[in-house]
Amino acid sequence: MEHLCGSELPFWEPNLTLYTDLPDLPECFQMSVLPWAPCIYLWAISPVYILYLKRNNRGYIMMSILNRIKTVLSLILWIVCWTDLFSAFHEMNEGQPKSPIYFVTPLIVGMTMLLVTFLIQFERLRGVQSSGVLFIFWTISVLCAIVPFRSKIMHANQGEVKDKLRFTTFYIYFGLTLIELILACFNEKPPLFSSMVTDPNACPETTAGFLSRMTFWWFTGLAIKGYKSPLESKDLWSLNKQDSSELVVPSLLNEWEMEKSKAHSDPNLKEQATFIKAGTGAETNNVGDNPEEAEVLLSKQKESRKPSFLWALLRAFGPYFLIGSAFKLLQDLVTFVNPQLLRMLINFTKQPNVPVWWGYALAFLMFGTSLLQTLILHQHFQYCFVTGMRLRSGIIGAIYRKSLVITNEAKRSSTVGEVVNLMSVDAQRFMDLTTFLNMLWSAPLQIVLALFFLWQNLGPSVLAGVAVMVLLIPFNAFIAMKTRTYQVEQMKHKDDRIKLMNEILNGIKVLKLYAWEISFKDKILQIRQKELNVLRKTAYLSALSTMAWTSAPFLVAMTTFAVYVTVDENNVLDAEKAFVSLSLFNILRFPLNMLPQVISSIVQASVSLKRIQDFLSHSELDPESVDRRNNPSEYAVTVINGKFSWTKQDKVTLENINVMVPQGSLLAVVGHVGCGKTSLVSALLGEMEKLEGEVSIRGSMAYVPQQAWIQNASLRDNILFGNPYVEQKYRCVLEACSLTPDLEVLPGGDLTEIGEKGINLSGGQRQRVSLARAIYSEADVYLMDDPLSAVDAHVAKHIFDHVIGPEGVLKGKTRILVTHGITFLPQVDNILVMVDGRMSEMGSYQDLLKQNGAFAEFLRNYSLEDIIEDEEVTLSVVDEEEDFPEDALSNHVDMVDNEPAVNEARRQFMRQMSIMSNDPENPKNKSIRLRRCSVKKLAEPQAEKKEKLGEKLTQAETSETGRVKFKVYWEYAKAVGPLLSLFICFLYGCQSAAAIGANFWLSDWTNDVLHNRTHEIVQMRVGVYAALGISQGALILGNCLLCRAYSMLKAAHTTHLNMLHAILRAPQAFFEATPSGRLLNRFSKDVDTIDSLLPENIDIWMRTFWYTVNVLIVCSALTPMFLIVIVPLMLFYWWVQRFYVATSRQLKRLESVSRSPIYSHFSETITGTSVIRAYGRNSAFVLMSNMKVDENQKSYYPGIVSNRWLGVRIEFIGNCIVLFAAVFAVIGKDKLNPGLVGLSVSYALQVTMSLNWMVRMTSDLESNIVAVERVKEYSETPTEAPWVVEDKRPPPDWPSKGNVELMDYSVRYREGLDLVLRNLSLKVKGGEKIGIVGRTGAGKSSMTLCLFRLLEAAEGEIVIDEVKISEIGLHDLRSKLTIIPQEPVLFSGTLRMNLDPFEKYSDDEVWRALELSHLKKFVSNQAAKLNLECAEGGENLSVGQRQLVCLARALLRKTRILILDEATAAVDLETDDLIQSTIRTQFEDCTVFTIAHRLNTIMDYTRVLVLDKGQIAEFDTPTKLIGQKGIFFGMAKDAGLA
Repeated sequence: MEHLCGSELPFWEPNLTLYTDLPDLPECFQMSVLPWAPCIYLWAISPVYILYLKRNNRGYIMMSILNRIKTVLSLILWIVCWTDLFSAFHEMNEGQPKSPIYFVTPLIVGMTMLLVTFLIQFERLRGVQSSGVLFIFWTISVLCAIVPFRSKIMHANQGEVKDKLRFTTFYIYFGLTLIELILACFNEKPPLFSSMVTDPNACPETTAGFLSRMTFWWFTGLAIKGYKSPLESKDLWSLNKQDSSELVVPSLLNEWEMEKSKAHSDPNLKEQATFIKAGTGAETNNVGDNPEEAEVLLSKQKESRKPSFLWALLRAFGPYFLIGSAFKLLQDLVTFVNPQLLRMLINFTKQPNVPVWWGYALAFLMFGTSLLQTLILHQHFQYCFVTGMRLRSGIIGAIYRKSLVITNEAKRSSTVGEVVNLMSVDAQRFMDLTTFLNMLWSAPLQIVLALFFLWQNLGPSVLAGVAVMVLLIPFNAFIAMKTRTYQVEQMKHKDDRIKLMNEILNGIKVLKLYAWEISFKDKILQIRQKELNVLRKTAYLSALSTMAWTSAPFLVAMTTFAVYVTVDENNVLDAEKAFVSLSLFNILRFPLNMLPQVISSIVQASVSLKRIQDFLSHSELDPESVDRRNNPSEYAVTVINGKFSWTKQDKVTLENINVMVPQGSLLAVVGHVGCGKTSLVSALLGEMEKLEGEVSIRGSMAYVPQQAWIQNASLRDNILFGNPYVEQKYRCVLEACSLTPDLEVLPGGDLTEIGEKGINLSGGQRQRVSLARAIYSEADVYLMDDPLSAVDAHVAKHIFDHVIGPEGVLKGKTRILVTHGITFLPQVDNILVMVDGRMSEMGSYQDLLKQNGAFAEFLRNYSLEDIIEDEEVTLSVVDEEEDFPEDALSNHVDMVDNEPAVNEARRQFMRQMSIMSNDPENPKNKSIRLRRCSVKKLAEPQAEKKEKLGEKLTQAETSETGRVKFKVYWEYAKAVGPLLSLFICFLYGCQSAAAIGANFWLSDWTNDVLHNRTHEIVQMRVGVYAALGISQGALILGNCLLCRAYSMLKAAHTTHLNMLHAILRAPQAFFEATPSGRLLNRFSKDVDTIDSLLPENIDIWMRTFWYTVNVLIVCSALTPMFLIVIVPLMLFYWWVQRFYVATSRQLKRLESVSRSPIYSHFSETITGTSVIRAYGRNSAFVLMSNMKVDENQKSYYPGIVSNRWLGVRIEFIGNCIVLFAAVFAVIGKDKLNPGLVGLSVSYALQVTMSLNWMVRMTSDLESNIVAVERVKEYSETPTEAPWVVEDKRPPPDWPSKGNVELMDYSVRYREGLDLVLRNLSLKVKGGEKIGIVGRTGAGKSSMTLCLFRLLEAAEGEIVIDEVKISEIGLHDLRSKLTIIPQEPVLFSGTLRMNLDPFEKYSDDEVWRALELSHLKKFVSNQAAKLNLECAEGGENLSVGQRQLVCLARALLRKTRILILDEATAAVDLETDDLIQSTIRTQFEDCTVFTIAHRLNTIMDYTRVLVLDKGQIAEFDTPTKLIGQKGIFFGMAKDAGLA
């Protein structure tokens, strides 16, 4: 520096700077280092920055006044610097020699100002609205210019201004840099054409300035809004483009595809090579002469490389994440500045006569570094969390797309529940991991640095402490390992429980009808018990590890100090050593705490990674298996030598299939139950594994599955299925499917929202909607899997004539129809007969009759006369059309009479399903009002009527708003036990008292030095210190065990039990209005929260709360002035926390509400994949899923930012506490001894952490305690009548006769809805057989539900054998009636369990039932016999077989009253006959009610009941009714029976 400044200007003078009360810096230092510092910074960073700007172009910003001023000022600054430079040259010419510094500095600063001007403009062209780089530059410039500013004033006051020009230019320079700094705080306008301009609710982050971004100030608006009134989803900002699924998912999938192709390319090349060598016989010598060796080699190569999903993730999200890691590195280094400052501060308090400004400088330096550390840390977190959020979007997107294309085999290995778990739990784990991932390298770094400084402080004694840490690591590793195995086990139990729960919810109606709830409740509770046992073991482990980690810093400190003091007589523990070491140990504590957590969450994530990777690596359906090319050919569908199985391992399902379907023809596929009809359709769709042969289909496809798949959307959307709405075509389709009359009765016409799985449509309506969807899609080839089974005979006829048959809407299209109905066979072009998975014969109706093969036999057994009659009837109907315009039938089908009252009744009837009143106070007004509108509407022309909006059936999931009520905490405390809760709080207090004690003792110990009484009492000092510390550890252990392993688990057990009990007791209407996804969410997510998250939250909250209280007590006790500051700080704290908690809680709620739709849409998709694929709607569904995920992330993102916003503000309070603790220590320097100063400041340094944790935990606790609230909400579901009424139990042999009487009976579905059945009165004697018929929606099924009291009477009574059923318990009633329900529901488990869950019957009885229901052959052929495992929903049995299983159930129960609800819909005629004869023989003396679709089944019944619009239209013997020529006659004539 001598050369630069010359000899007369020294660079550094300690006396001038340090040891004086008015410090100043030497002139040379002021002229060199201070102006250079900002310049060096800017030149160092600008190459990187310019490169970054070249890469990222955000658009172009117009020149603004702000921009012009900035540019002009930087040019003036440049001129100012050059003025200095030229004046130096001028002075040289005058002959005054100047030292080089006068030339170098202005030159450097001037060049820098030019660079600044360039950057200002370049940023404008690249669309940067606020520049961080320049802001930092101006800040450094101003800070560096303050020192000369002060010293120049000091010199001027002493009257010595030698150099007037430079004096003036400096002040101009200072003024301009200050203005530039102020201007840098303001923002430019957004770039042209950016999303900011177009998006009405864009995220303010994109336009926020640098300062605003660093402090997250841009979030404040939302925080205030959230505080004023609970946030709603419309208040949320749109998602940033770069976080949205449409950008995130494809980038991840591209990487994954690359990864897969890499993995495949390695082995496959070798594989081909090896096979060629082995196969050709040429050059086999390298491999050895037998192909087996080649095989072995191959299998080894195969194992070598699987595609790694991890790499794909790293490549997709790594770069962004690394920015966060850079911030973390910076933060780690800054962390270690404070202990050094603390050392200086303690030293300062020891020295009597040093300038006071040192102390203040140290205090403010501490404050500054803490502040810097805060800002950097939160930037790091922001990057990590956003990465986590993108990860989740990416993973969910990838899983969703995959689930649309996986094979059946893969589907079998992962059930819907498991895949939803992949999406919810496993994706979440990744998200949680990203936050801590940096700790993997940061923790070791912090540990190394801390040890380095400790070694400087205490020398080798540190090794004792390190030894303790190292010993704790294997202990914790062991615990982590065990925890992991338990976790996997717990996940398994949880999966099982959710899977069973899912089935219970799907089959709840059947459970109620059979009165099986108790058996299933026990099954769930068994699984739950296992789950709780695992949780208890986990709790023991976590208690140990909590103890180890809380006591770790203490043990380390204790061993270190003890060793240090005892090793050498001369080693004295003074305040500086003790407290600097303590603050370093405290820094150590965080990485040591985190490492095992990070490792365990990495372990968990690796389990998840493997699960996700396995799922994403499943084999996909081969899109090429069906050749869809549109080659010109006369055959629309051809299968040549087809051989198919469901999965590669299974035995062949279909073989020798050869089918050629000419274009535009109608092919019927017939055969017995389970002969492979549905499999054939699946094979054509490409859903089965094609083992050999070829399949080709010309043109587009439409598919009508056997069990209609209905989305949770409006009826119209279900039919349009993504096609544009064309009024006329749409009307035709409705007409053809005879849906028009049904729309009349739906509350909102075709805009009625349809519940999950089509719950508010009857089976027939669902099937017709599914058919309408196919017709509307205008495909070339139609595959229809038994679409006529679920509808009444006359509707079936209508549909066949108007849609499928030779004169239908689809004539000229290629149609393949699987059917059981013989009636239509004469009108089809070709018939294909399937027998046991092979084609038996194929040809036209006449040909097959002539061939006299299986088909002719099949027909001969069946009423041949029926068919002939039927043809005649068809002809005669045509003749009669003119002279018989209003036959009974048309009267019955078309409900277009304009008599408002009648129509009104009809329209009202189906309102049963929609929740009418959002206005709970007065349901009646509402329904009257609606009634009036609908009467008016009827008079209007058709076109205007369609605008009626659907009423919501499924209530939107309510999210509570406002503060979590104290009541909820009280509920939880009650579940834990009120006294126990208090005792636990008390224990936490004791534990914190022990900690304070230990630290005060240490402070006292360090003061021994001052009194020279160190040697005598070392033993005593160490002993007491150890005792206090160990008692703290013991208290923690006891507390954790009490808390986690006992009381909280008890609470978890009771809450789940109550909810389960309430749900199983809920009435049927509850399940129709509540989507199962929502209930499952309660049973998985919320129960999981109560099981594992809440206990942890409460534990951490208690610990941080007491810790914060400790700090404040200690600081206030030492420096009472501290109390003055505490009040405003705490007020600010409370104020920030109020804002935060209100906003963040609501955001969490919105987030969890928007989460369920992702999963319900997903499970809906999985069940309908075959339909979605057949119509080629994959991409549309992917888009829907993306929207739902983005909607969820939209509320998640402000949630993360709110944490950052809070963190910056709370840590600012913490930093103030540090500042004041230090300042007061400086003020009270004379009164305090170094030990106490060390104690209060080192405590204060820790407070930021605990303040932050405390608000975070408070809000976590609030948002997690919501789980208790949500579970409680469902535990209080209104229940149905009691299962057993003790004093009204019917006699054990009731009903002995089987008489049933309805007296003036009316019923409605829910309060405030119209009656579905009105004033029915009839008597049925024991043993009578009653057939119930009527149009869809006439109330047939409702009548059966009334017998079982699934619907409770509005008025009137039902009496069975002199017992009023409304007085006895539901189980007593339901277990004495038997039903064969409309939809056969099976549960996963053994076949035996499905027949007899209570194990009441012997094996022989079960076999007998199977024999009578014609399943004996099938079951005895299975290896497992009665223990045959049924898949979820009985997927591995055909629908017909499932129906037979239901028959077997009925035969086992064998009660006096049997109800058949369209039970024979899915069965072919032969099986149908078997069932009917079984029922006639086995239930001969029973009362039988049959809801019939096929009238021929009830023609020999004692009496027939015809229902119409919920009233009895006709009731008499079949022959009399036909004689009456009423409704029944019309129906019979239609079915060819009259």
